[in-house]
Amino acid sequence: MFRTPKYATPTTSQPKHGNRSCMPPESATTRFYRQMTSTSKAKKRRSRPDLSLERAARGLVAGIDEAGRGPWAGPVIAAAVILDGDRLSRELVMGLDDSKKLSPRRRAELFEILPHYARIGVGSASAPLIDEINILAATMTAMSRAVSALRLMPDFALVDGNRLPELPCQARAVVGGDGLSLSIAAASIVAKVIRDRIMVALSTRYPGFGWDTNAGYGTAQHRDALEVLGVTRHHRLSYAPIHKILSHN
Repeated sequence: MFRTPKYATPTTSQPKHGNRSCMPPESATTRFYRQMTSTSKAKKRRSRPDLSLERAARGLVAGIDEAGRGPWAGPVIAAAVILDGDRLSRELVMGLDDSKKLSPRRRAELFEILPHYARIGVGSASAPLIDEINILAATMTAMSRAVSALRLMPDFALVDGNRLPELPCQARAVVGGDGLSLSIAAASIVAKVIRDRIMVALSTRYPGFGWDTNAGYGTAQHRDALEVLGVTRHHRLSYAPIHKILSHN
């Protein structure tokens, strides 16, 4: 059962040091090496997403990400995820990451676990809407719809990327956020898994394009199938490769 997380910054105690007056002076070279080593270790510690951004924002924080801006066909999908930080399983803490870094199998495993520890909302924008208002605006629309689908008003949102959709709460754009924030990483996985499953389902209705494996991206198989089978209602007509085929016909 999902519980409202409490992102309180934990207190830390400082270690007690003995009298340093008897210690030999530290050379500039040693000090420089120590600082560089410390920085390197800090970078390694930050190599996995965590809840630092959520704790800094405080309150109920939603992570938002999308999947499917680049494909020639299918919708763009966005997800909003509020993690229950107090109950988050170790598997999620250690496993959640940018969906592009995970195998399809691993994404599916985490996707099945997430509903037990998170509130999830999903929004979409269809190919016709993408053609009507452009992919950027459609992505922002999908993100707004994902937050509305949460049915729970977040106090703050962390959005992957450098632009913010229209939201009912304060928000921060985080470039590379799916590699920094666990909430955004979770959203990236949800959006990717759902979109891939949509494209697999569409591939049974529109065989030949390879959507079950290419997810609508512009692979050689997809391009060749367009020449033979033509354009479907799920193709993005405003995208240059599709527009070129239509203009030749």
